[in-house]
Amino acid sequence: MNESQKNESQKNESQKNESGKNEPRKNESPMDNTLVAAFVLAGGQSTRMGSDKALVPFAGQPLIASALATLREAGLEHAIAGARASLESYAPVIPDPASAPTSAPTSAQGPLAGVCAALASSTARWCVFMPVDLPLLPATLLLYLLRHAQLTGAPVTLASVNSFAQTFPAVINRAVLPLLQSELHAGRNGCFAAFRAASSALNQPLSIVPAEFLVQSGHVAHPAALPPFCWFLNVNTPGDLRRAEALLMRHGARRGASDCVSWN
Repeated sequence: MNESQKNESQKNESQKNESGKNEPRKNESPMDNTLVAAFVLAGGQSTRMGSDKALVPFAGQPLIASALATLREAGLEHAIAGARASLESYAPVIPDPASAPTSAPTSAQGPLAGVCAALASSTARWCVFMPVDLPLLPATLLLYLLRHAQLTGAPVTLASVNSFAQTFPAVINRAVLPLLQSELHAGRNGCFAAFRAASSALNQPLSIVPAEFLVQSGHVAHPAALPPFCWFLNVNTPGDLRRAEALLMRHGARRGASDCVSWN
């Protein structure tokens, strides 16, 4: 090898190393925690449940553990947004003023405060939110909503069932944080209205994906074969809890993620 060829070879090797250092790998996962974060909203007052619902047993484990297991099944880095009880043993907790034990009931700002606190704590572009009281949500739905948000660039992506948009789960682009904070500080604490206002301010509609179509097309399935209208059952009372557990028992024991239809 002459001197010219040697210099050219060294140049190519240098460029190869530099490329490998700075460019994303072809098989890099979109679930990289620099791109995506996920949060369980657990700051509610649980007045109808009679005790902190995050710690209420459901199918053999606390609701908070069930929600975190769903995020783990989806392969998402997770934390807890707001908590009235000590939940640090389950996952990192992002506190918000409305969920502080000393907060007066009238001062609570609802889950929107938890959403804003979580977004402010994260550097991820996309944040996935699910409440602690929706234990029947399948992980594949979260993954599909996330991928849909990444492909469309929508500020807020939600699901619908029976033609009714559901406030959660939600995939939110962190860029809308100032808009959501404006709604919160103005006393407009409703999450759905805030999501719609933030999207409207950006001249974009809410992105709403019908859950039934996802099942029919084979993109999403429930591990216990529950139909979509069951997925959004809010567990707010002891009666709701019994109903949710009965639905699981009626449709059989939960199966592994491998039994779910892939969203790819």
